[in-house]
Amino acid sequence: MQWLWWFVGAMALGIVEVFTLDLTFAMLAGGALAAGGVALFGVEWWVSAIVFAVVSALLFVLLRPYLITVLRIKSPLVEMNSNALVGREARTIDEVTETSGRVKLNGEVWSARTPDDAPVIPEGSEVTVVAISGATAIVAPEKE
Repeated sequence: MQWLWWFVGAMALGIVEVFTLDLTFAMLAGGALAAGGVALFGVEWWVSAIVFAVVSALLFVLLRPYLITVLRIKSPLVEMNSNALVGREARTIDEVTETSGRVKLNGEVWSARTPDDAPVIPEGSEVTVVAISGATAIVAPEKE
């Protein structure tokens, strides 16, 4: 009857995978299905547990990286939140130095600074966001 628990566990892991979509629980569900399959033949519980561990580990190492690559090719990663602002243009509101400044970025006012050892950017200049550090935009003058 242990096979039933493995199949129920595989189903539960599959349902969790639907909500996470990172293929971690799918690999564990595959291991649980394999363990349930060998349990159908009446093996001891520890043999099923070893099959679960080995198959899950193999799926993690061999199959998951390939599937992640295929998924990334078909639907590229879309940057969200502050990461989506990198590369955008902004206008300085105040003089921007290594330690302080403000820019108008994406319709909002952001604190800003230049990368280390960069020249001061005067007020009213067009800049490009090169990174976001917390709530501070790190900007560089636009290349002309």
